[in-house]
Amino acid sequence: MLNHDKDVIIIRYGELSTKGKNRRDFVKQLERNIKSRLNEFDQIVYKATYNRLYLELNGADTQTVTEMLSTVFGIASYSVAHQCPKDLEQLAKISLQLLQEQDFKTFKIETKRRDKRFETSSDHINRSIATHILKNSDYKVDVKTPDVRVKVEIDNDFAFVMAKTFDGALGYPVGVQGKALMLLSGGIDSPVAAYLAMKRGLRLEFIHFASMPYTSQNALDKVIDIARQLQAYQSNIRIHVINFTEVQMDIYAKTNESYAITLMRRFMMRIAEQLAQKTKCSSIITGDSLGQVASQTVESMDVIARAVETLILRPVITFDKVEIVQLAKKLNTYDISILPYEDCCTIFTPQNPVTKPKLDKVEYYENRMDVQHWVTKAMSDYEVIDIKVSQENDLF
Repeated sequence: MLNHDKDVIIIRYGELSTKGKNRRDFVKQLERNIKSRLNEFDQIVYKATYNRLYLELNGADTQTVTEMLSTVFGIASYSVAHQCPKDLEQLAKISLQLLQEQDFKTFKIETKRRDKRFETSSDHINRSIATHILKNSDYKVDVKTPDVRVKVEIDNDFAFVMAKTFDGALGYPVGVQGKALMLLSGGIDSPVAAYLAMKRGLRLEFIHFASMPYTSQNALDKVIDIARQLQAYQSNIRIHVINFTEVQMDIYAKTNESYAITLMRRFMMRIAEQLAQKTKCSSIITGDSLGQVASQTVESMDVIARAVETLILRPVITFDKVEIVQLAKKLNTYDISILPYEDCCTIFTPQNPVTKPKLDKVEYYENRMDVQHWVTKAMSDYEVIDIKVSQENDLF
């Protein structure tokens, strides 16, 4: 029976390996993110090399760890490996034991010698291990389409044998591209946009606009539940909840109703820009998908963006609604997003919103309002909700 206390997870870096001078920073960030994700397993020992990150499990539950690693961005693939001496007889014995733990019929041995001082060739290692397995089992070799590929790596100090390899979440480690402020509405699109932004290495803070008492506590709880699902990809999450009711009431009192959504979105951008500067976020992210609603036409997005100077990113701008829904279901946010608790935009949606707003008309309506007053007021009184895995990994 194989002693799995010696199990090691070998993590391959993937896309970040192309980053030259920044490589060390990327690897350090990836290691920090993995440690935060696996915070409950304090017995794990981490060892980073140029091409790999090794996790010595020391009894940590292998299945749980591999499942949790599946949502860590920056990983191309990872394998559960058994560490052993660089001895051909040992390698053959362990390879057979690993195969006996799985249900299959055919296999292939693939060896990589990182330590070129190890005199036995990769081909000879493959043949020796395969011969031992064939003599001591009913398994068959299939070099083209095997059920299981047993991979052997001859490293400088040890050898590793692995029979389980998993696809990673790809992308860049969260945090290597700095911070951004994500508008989180509680709908289907914005959590998907958040996921895609995280995948490209952005650490997110979130801003949510509430319209109490027109929106309920249930609507805010829905946003918090969505954020908790996104914790699989970014361990610690902070939500800034802005009271937006008075702004919306003033818009409806002093402007044309058809322009209400455009004006609300411009106010949101101004407030978000102020918060982004305060929290050192370099950009604002929205869940806009081109043409999906009145505020997401090319003309509307242009007029709305002109309210601020901060860069606005729109990760799902070209996505079809079906594609967004598919991703939302993968993230386990879809069922939360469709709960019947309306957000501030839904509550105040006009009957006939303008789809091609004119900037001069928007500015005419804004001149009838005290824009700076409302932005300042929003920034002077908002709620902060922190959702953390632990107090030890404060990454805000």
